[in-house]
Amino acid sequence: MRALFCLFLAAGIATAQDKPNLIFILSDDVAQGDLGCYGQKLIQTPNLDRMAAEGVRYTQAYAGTSVCAPSRSTLMTGLHTGHCPIRANREIQPEGQMPLPEDTPTVAQLLKGAGYATAVMGKWGMGMFDTTGSPLKKGFDHFYGYNCQRHAHSYFPTYLYNDDQRFDLPGNTGKGVGKTYAQNLIEDEVLRWVREKKDQPFFLFYAITLPHGNFEIDDQGIYKDKPWTETQKNYAAMVSRLDSDIGRLLQTLKDCGIDDRTLVMTAGDNGSSFDPKSELGELFDQAMGGQLRGFKRGMYEGALRQAAIARWPGVIPAGTVRDEPWAFWDFLPTAVELSGQKLPEGFQTDGKSLVSFLKGGPAPQRDCFYWELHEGTSIQAVRFGDWKAVRNGPNQPLELYDLSKDQGETRNLAEEMPEIVAMAEKFMKDGRTADPHWPLVEKKPKTKQNKGKNNPAKKPAKSGNA
Repeated sequence: MRALFCLFLAAGIATAQDKPNLIFILSDDVAQGDLGCYGQKLIQTPNLDRMAAEGVRYTQAYAGTSVCAPSRSTLMTGLHTGHCPIRANREIQPEGQMPLPEDTPTVAQLLKGAGYATAVMGKWGMGMFDTTGSPLKKGFDHFYGYNCQRHAHSYFPTYLYNDDQRFDLPGNTGKGVGKTYAQNLIEDEVLRWVREKKDQPFFLFYAITLPHGNFEIDDQGIYKDKPWTETQKNYAAMVSRLDSDIGRLLQTLKDCGIDDRTLVMTAGDNGSSFDPKSELGELFDQAMGGQLRGFKRGMYEGALRQAAIARWPGVIPAGTVRDEPWAFWDFLPTAVELSGQKLPEGFQTDGKSLVSFLKGGPAPQRDCFYWELHEGTSIQAVRFGDWKAVRNGPNQPLELYDLSKDQGETRNLAEEMPEIVAMAEKFMKDGRTADPHWPLVEKKPKTKQNKGKNNPAKKPAKSGNA
C-alpha cells in the first residue's frame, strides 16, 4: 500500500490551485421518482431541481447494486460487485458491517495522497473503527455520524460518533422519539468542515441517511395538513429536508467563494426503494408511471437506475440531460483525474473516467456493466450496449431485454436471440471473480430441516435491510 501511494504521488501533475474540490452526496434510498426534476409532483425539491437546471441530470446513472453496503463499496473502491470485496449487506454484532479489507484502497486514500483534505459525514456502513474498514483507516481525516447502517435507521439515535469517539444524545430513545434529530447535527458539521477547509482542496463524501426508513422527521412542514397517512407525510418531509440541506451546502459554497471550483455530484444508493403497490409507492410513484421495472434488492432497471445530478459552474454545461449510462465505480478514476494524478501502474478499477463526459463530451466506451447481489438467492445482471440480461438465481434462466425499445423490461427476448444470450452469458461469467464469501447460491425453501440455518456466505455476519 505504501509503495502504491509513493507511485501515486510521483504521478502528480497539478498544483493545489488546479485541483477542484469534490463533493459526492449519496442519499440513502432516494429515487428518480422522488424529485421534481424527474417528474415528481407532490414532493417539493426546489434545490435539487435548481441544481439540475444549473448542471446536468442523468437518466441512466447506475448504482453499484441495489442495497446499501455493496453499492457504497463500489463507489469507494472503483470495483463493480463482481470484483468488490463487499457484495451484500452483512452485519457484524453487536454493531457494524463486514469491513473493507486492508488491501483494498479507496478513492479517499488516493485523494488524500494527492493533498486533499477528506471527510465522510452521515453513514459509513463499511467497517467499525476497530476493523480494517474503519473510515479513519480508509483515507478519511474526519468522520461524523453513524458508522453502522442499522444504527442509522433511527433519526433520533441515542448516540453518534465524532471521528471514532462516541457521544450520547440525551433525551433520545432511538425509537423515533427524542430532542435531537441527528441530521441537524450532521448538516451543521458538514457546513462547519467545508468552511474550515475552503482554502485547500477537499473531498467530502456526504452520505445522508434521508429518506431511508425508519420514516421519522422532526417537522412535517408543508405536508402536515395533507390528507395523507403519517408515513406518507413523513416521507415527503424527509425528501424535502434532504433537498433543503443540499441547498444549504450549495449556498455555503457560494458564501465561501468556492462555488466555481467545486464539483458536486448527488445520487441515491439504489433505485426505487419500495414496491409501487405499497403505501408510499402508490402515492409518490417512485416507478414514474411504471416506466421502470423493479425496486430495491432486484436487478431490473428500477432497482439500479438512480437519481443523479452533477453541478460545477463554468465547467458542466447548464441545463443538460444525458441519457448515456455510467455507474458508481466510475467515480474513483474520475476523481483521480480531476486531482491531477494518474492511477498507479497495475491499479485495478472497473471504472472509466467521466471527466470529458461531465464537461459535455461523449460518454466513455466500455464492454459492459456488471452487477451481482447476495441477499438470499444470488442474482446477477449485465448491460452491454442497449442489451440487458438478468438472472434471478444461478439455476434460473437468463432473461434478455432491449432497453432501447423496452426500458420497462416487459418483453423477454431470450428465446428469440440465442446469439445475444450467449454474449450475455459470457459477460456474466467473465464479469466476476469467485470469492468464498460470495458463492452463487439459490435460496433454499424454508422447511423444518433448514429453517433458520445460516447460509455459509453470511458468516460471520448476517444480512441487514439497509
